[in-house]
Amino acid sequence: MTDTGAFGVSNEQIPTILCVDDEAGILSALRRLFRAKGLAVQVAQSGQAGLALMQTQAFDLVISDMRMPEMDGVTFLEQVRLRWPDTMRLLLTGYADINAVMGAINKGEIYRYIAKPWDDNDIFLVVRGALQHRAMEMEQKRLQALVQQQNEELKAMNDSLEVRVHTRTQELRQANERMRNNFITSIKVFTSLIELRHNNLAGHARRVADMARRISVQMGLDAKQAQEIFVAGLLHEVGKVGFEDELLNTPVVMLNTRQLEVFRKYPSIAETVLMPLDELKGAVEIIKNHLERFDGGGYPRRLSEEQIPLGARILSVASEYDSLQLGLIGQRKLDARQAHDVIVQGSGRRFDPAVVDAFVVLHGGKSREQLRKEKQIEQTVSSRDLEPGMVLSRDMITPSGLLMLTAGHVLDDAVIRKIIDFERSSELKLTADVWQEN
Repeated sequence: MTDTGAFGVSNEQIPTILCVDDEAGILSALRRLFRAKGLAVQVAQSGQAGLALMQTQAFDLVISDMRMPEMDGVTFLEQVRLRWPDTMRLLLTGYADINAVMGAINKGEIYRYIAKPWDDNDIFLVVRGALQHRAMEMEQKRLQALVQQQNEELKAMNDSLEVRVHTRTQELRQANERMRNNFITSIKVFTSLIELRHNNLAGHARRVADMARRISVQMGLDAKQAQEIFVAGLLHEVGKVGFEDELLNTPVVMLNTRQLEVFRKYPSIAETVLMPLDELKGAVEIIKNHLERFDGGGYPRRLSEEQIPLGARILSVASEYDSLQLGLIGQRKLDARQAHDVIVQGSGRRFDPAVVDAFVVLHGGKSREQLRKEKQIEQTVSSRDLEPGMVLSRDMITPSGLLMLTAGHVLDDAVIRKIIDFERSSELKLTADVWQEN
């Protein structure tokens, strides 16, 4: 912090005063007074002389007489305010002219006015107060300028930091993308090594992975889930890497009891092999459950329906579809249409019906819901003709606009009774649009 003296300025600086008066005696008296107090004093005997002097050096404060020839104190101080606004201004007057004083205050924006004759101690206190006031204003401006400079520097640093962060983020994103691509490439290479052991397996894992991902997208899964299922598809046969050639080359339906027991362990073997890789935890969970059946008759834990992870239910369909065409399951290879039909026939037993629906749609077919609607016609019936099991094809709305039931609602005895009771109590005739078998 700067060490300041009695006048509020640095001890290394001596405040400089300019006294302007057309009377030499007054100027001499002011010069003696202020020099004795340690101030640097310059004098001028007219307003023009004072302005000329101020052009050559800086002053902290000016004291001007009110009445001077050619240029009075008000005019002089107004010029000082306009040209050197940081210089403090005092008016020295011997006249009790309030209008003149007010003019000096308004035009020259003087700090104070001093009446003649003055008391030396009083005028010194006024001058000291003015210099301290100026010192505080200058310090405030200095601090404001410093804050502004620091703010600009901080903004520049922030802008630079944002650019660096953005650049670094882009670099990290690109690096992560490269790592992800390399990771997938490594998996594909590893899968290819497994497929080399069986002539019929060439491209199997990649086709299964691609089909599983397409089914995932068709079912509305997000990109992360679809990618996880895709990776599981690539790696789902890793557990077969230690199988004997005879086991690899024999269709599943031809395996004897001992071979079948070994075969069914390959998802668990894959889990053991891949579990150390944290990035593959989700894929491992899918792989270890993809031999489970929707009806609960699968392996290894005989899970059923929603107990089986959705990814495993999807992988089961994709793997079975390609395996049927390669002859890995039955005694003969099936064509795509035949394999498709086997998948459809297994809906609700071997496979999740929702997954099969998505699979069928991908192959240009129609989902169960679409087929059901095609077999039905829409019909309007009275409340008395409603039967349990009927499905509303449209929202059921009263004549006054009250929504009673939404489209798709399956009617039962209790709901039908409520509809009839409402009709009777409101004395209305209600109808409902329902699906009827064609």
